[in-house]
Amino acid sequence: MADQILIVDDDTRLSAMLCDYLAGNGFAARAAATALAGLDEIRRRAPDAVILDVMLPDLDGFETCRRIRAGSDVPILMLTAKGEEMDRIVGLELGADDYLPKPFNPRELLARLRAILRRRGNGAGADRVMRFGRLEIDPASRVARLDGRDCAMTGHQFDLLVALAENAGRTLSREQLMDRLKGEGSEAFDRSIDVHVSRIRTAIEDDPRNPKRIVTVRGAGYVFARRQDEEK
Repeated sequence: MADQILIVDDDTRLSAMLCDYLAGNGFAARAAATALAGLDEIRRRAPDAVILDVMLPDLDGFETCRRIRAGSDVPILMLTAKGEEMDRIVGLELGADDYLPKPFNPRELLARLRAILRRRGNGAGADRVMRFGRLEIDPASRVARLDGRDCAMTGHQFDLLVALAENAGRTLSREQLMDRLKGEGSEAFDRSIDVHVSRIRTAIEDDPRNPKRIVTVRGAGYVFARRQDEEK
């Protein structure tokens, strides 16, 4: 069955073009012209992914993203204004899996959409539970738990956590992490890794401002600590 894609954008001409383009590439796409209509669509027929514009006539894309994340972990690709870096950072912090600035090439949108769906569908490709002190990472169920409690994070953030944990003790550069996650060679490096790491730290660290699990190696990248909670 074709993946169901919901496009939430008040530019009806763009939405119609994207629906046709995605249909020609094996997806089933439908559109909503307002945030509230999009939220209603998600409640009625849960899509496999959402393409969400920041500029909407009722609620903005950030509030819409926040409301979606309150009840769903559906992959979200946000469309932002060209050059508005803060829009991209805010969207990622609210739980978007990826972003694409307007105007965009439909082929790039297709590549990014396939990448976030592939990350969600692959379940990080492992079934063994990884344990690091009080932290447990279960790739099969796509859940991370600290002291037995689920850690809230997006699918993209979970995959990033798994990539770090599978290479525990090894420093990975931002470029290496992007390569492991994106699945597409054409996607340029950006600062979204730093945003996602910050959100993961909020979920799994006792003190995110003084992280012990995901440590920054200045000028090199990040390392996931092999040994954690030795004092516990």
